[in-house]
Amino acid sequence: MGFYARRILPRMISAGMRNKAMTKHRPRIPALAHGRVLEVGMGSGLNIPWYDHKVTHLFGLEPSTVLQAEAAELAAASSPPFPVEFLGTGAESIPLERASMDCVVSTWTLCSIPDLERALTEIRRVLKPDGQLLFLEHGRAPDAAVARWQDRLAPVFRGLAGCNPNRQIDASIEAAGFRFTDIERSYFDGPRFISWHFSGSAVPARK
Repeated sequence: MGFYARRILPRMISAGMRNKAMTKHRPRIPALAHGRVLEVGMGSGLNIPWYDHKVTHLFGLEPSTVLQAEAAELAAASSPPFPVEFLGTGAESIPLERASMDCVVSTWTLCSIPDLERALTEIRRVLKPDGQLLFLEHGRAPDAAVARWQDRLAPVFRGLAGCNPNRQIDASIEAAGFRFTDIERSYFDGPRFISWHFSGSAVPARK
């Protein structure tokens, strides 16, 4: 991993995650979490203040040491009513027991995971049979013209920010063995090639 990926990109991500649209919509997903919670791609910890007393333990999965340090500072400053434990690995290999989490939270993360299929398999593994995947993600738009622009721009986004703006997030979640209990698909404010969003909850589908 080069200097850009280790030092510059994490700071770009931290700054970008504070934009107006994300700040507006961010609170809704962590507020739904309860019990033992894993946040995938915790970043600089911007979700931490929005978890409440329903959470008993929060695990923050974040491979970037730069972002993990920022999240630890924010956790210390906000003093949440639950312990926060950091895990420094990627989502493709989650160091937690099978069926040990009540909720997994993912906000603007699934676009950036290199092996999304493997990560969703891991998320399903660590969730309890009645656990919830709570998500807020951007991805492939339903409008053909917008989707074509997403395909054209994907290599640029991937190279600069590690983001794949054209992923069909809802289809990927279902293909990994989840069933939606609630899902909203809509444009948020901002350029259409990055503002189509999927938000809601899913549970492991019964085999």
